[in-house]
Amino acid sequence: MSTTASYTPHRASTIEQIQIRNDVSYRLRRWPAQDRAAVRAPPLLLAHGWMDVGASFQRFVDTLSTAREVVAIDWRGFGGSRAARPSDSYWFYDYYADLDAVIDHISPNAPIDLLGHSMGGNIAMIYAGTCPGRIQRLINVEGFGLARTSPSDAPGRLARWLSELKTPVSIRTFASVQEVAVHLMKRSPHMEEGFALWLAGEWAECKADGRWHVMADAVHKRVNPILYRCDEVLAAWENIQASVLWVEGDKPEQTPLSSERYSREEFEARLGRLKTLKRLRINECGHMVHLEQPGKLAQAVESFLGD
Repeated sequence: MSTTASYTPHRASTIEQIQIRNDVSYRLRRWPAQDRAAVRAPPLLLAHGWMDVGASFQRFVDTLSTAREVVAIDWRGFGGSRAARPSDSYWFYDYYADLDAVIDHISPNAPIDLLGHSMGGNIAMIYAGTCPGRIQRLINVEGFGLARTSPSDAPGRLARWLSELKTPVSIRTFASVQEVAVHLMKRSPHMEEGFALWLAGEWAECKADGRWHVMADAVHKRVNPILYRCDEVLAAWENIQASVLWVEGDKPEQTPLSSERYSREEFEARLGRLKTLKRLRINECGHMVHLEQPGKLAQAVESFLGD
């Protein structure tokens, strides 16, 4: 990696740390609107995916219009968001409640626009179908959901979780911030090198041992003992009242779809449950659309929110 590559955010943000649900400290990264007319535009809330942080949206926000406030969260257990007490696992139901509390904080009296990537997209879809009056427009970026499970899977899944509880979990560390950036670019090869180096300093931190540690709770690596209940998920999708934009990259090998467990045909059938849907495929990117093609994603989002 070049040592001369550099990046400076084009749109400045501030960090806000809020307490929600009694014991959770949540980090919000806020980019204020720079246009007085923007008071009529709802804020746009950005929800990242698994093993990511809200700062990863910075390059995307750089190319958005400044006519509305944009807010990115760090989900609990990632980045700067932490619960007061340690947890054996992270539950999606906590994420739904966390999202509800954050939305109440940033827009207590009016609906917002919501963008979720991957895990964040899955959470956003469930929330939008559960609290339809709180979401005006929804962008789901590569939030495919998971393969359908069967009740017969439950004993084995629970047994695996109980077994994993007996073994400490850890996340790999890195010798330097440059090594972190190289790692980030392996999963997002189209990402700009300078931005990768900047993001490395937001995604990991140097600790007393001199090594760079990912800002994420290693507990996330344990299997979730709660099955993915597809019928309940689809009931929520069917109840979404917001206009929905589905965005994906053009590299299907990077999606969770597989011919054995979760086919493209099944996913298309799930999308067919939505009342209102627009679709977009962005070229030259994989799963991490906001990192690899932030400008194209921003252009698509601007067009969708302006409809």
